[in-house]
Amino acid sequence: MQLRAETPQDRWEVEALYDLCFAPGREALSSYRLRDGVPPVAGLSMVARDADGILGGAVRFWPVQIGGAQALLLGPIAVHPTRQGEGLGGYLMRTSLDAARAQGVARVLLVGDAPYYGKFGFTKLDDVRMPPPTNPDRVLGLALIDGAWDAVAGDVCKVGT
Repeated sequence: MQLRAETPQDRWEVEALYDLCFAPGREALSSYRLRDGVPPVAGLSMVARDADGILGGAVRFWPVQIGGAQALLLGPIAVHPTRQGEGLGGYLMRTSLDAARAQGVARVLLVGDAPYYGKFGFTKLDDVRMPPPTNPDRVLGLALIDGAWDAVAGDVCKVGT
């Protein structure tokens, strides 16, 4: 699999992958309100394609604010059902997080299962609140710079609000 930055030409194919991998009402989730009208972060949102150019997976990042702190919201991340079990999701996760770290990103936030994302270093954020009805136990963060989540608290907001 070749990983590269998502381009505008990838958009509809990536959206189709997300439609395939997630529930039909995925865009009704509260995290999508943070994404409305905001483009994914260029260079960090990535696609994985095989030697024939077939899309196998994708990950996107979005800028958000928590109090006065900037963060990136990771997600969605998806792997095509025919490519699951090959480690592609982990590869997408590690590679995109390494790229974020190299660009100087301090902190990454996601909504997900702690047992799975914990293996990538994500931990529960007790003082960070996603818009309802998000389960607070699923709000996880990763500091790409030591101490980046120290004293960061409050509501996760769309950039510019």
